Amino acid sequence: MLTISDLFDLSGKAALVTGGGIGIGQAICRRLAEAGASVMIADINIDAANETAELINQNECISRSCKADASLAAHAIQAVDDTIEAFGSIDILINNAGIYPASPFTETSKELWDKVIGLNLSGPFLFSQAAAQAMIKAGKGGKIINMASVDGIRPTGYMAHYNSSKGGVIMLTKALALELAPHNILVNALAPGGILTPGTVVTGEEMTKITGKTLEVFAGEMGNRMPLGRMGEPDEVARVVLFLASKLADYITGEVIVVDGGYLLK
Repeated sequence: MLTISDLFDLSGKAALVTGGGIGIGQAICRRLAEAGASVMIADINIDAANETAELINQNECISRSCKADASLAAHAIQAVDDTIEAFGSIDILINNAGIYPASPFTETSKELWDKVIGLNLSGPFLFSQAAAQAMIKAGKGGKIINMASVDGIRPTGYMAHYNSSKGGVIMLTKALALELAPHNILVNALAPGGILTPGTVVTGEEMTKITGKTLEVFAGEMGNRMPLGRMGEPDEVARVVLFLASKLADYITGEVIVVDGGYLLK
């Protein structure tokens, strides 16, 4: 029987994390590296990716960075190639990159719709396809973990474009899990609730403009809707990603784990 330390050990595994430069993505990269994985940080903000890679490397872990727009097929292929070139394989893919701008449905432009769907839904499709092709060729299986959202399960208002993209991620996860299971590629998703990140602050400011409520009031209402009485921290999401990436989750596929402090209970 494997020990607990064996079950969490990702030594010899190579992971690619999109949007890994800041927020939840950075927390995921740090946890995967701590568990022994070599981590490729793909981010459109290459400065943030470089800083996170340097932070990880300072802790005697292995990380590299590459610039990637997660909505572009060519960038997905290149990021997978970069991961394989740097570490010899790709064993874990975390589709974390995403945006969540607030906009009333009647005022949402086609351009904003396309941008959100392109990054939040097409991105996981493109990166999963490129990674799965490499995993199948290598014949060792793998893990694909997608970042969905509670907004893909229950809409919160003024984010129809975001809700639709994350609902799509949930179904994409299930569809890929079914199709890739014969190759021992496990595909799962997380559905975080309100997590304190730089992006959350920006969205809160946009919601303030739409609703007329101050950022403090809006944030307070959001926290009060959580049965646990607070917003989540990025590392609380990263720990669940680590669980899914580890041997602890070797018999789980096609599932969506909600990480929301009880938000959906109300």
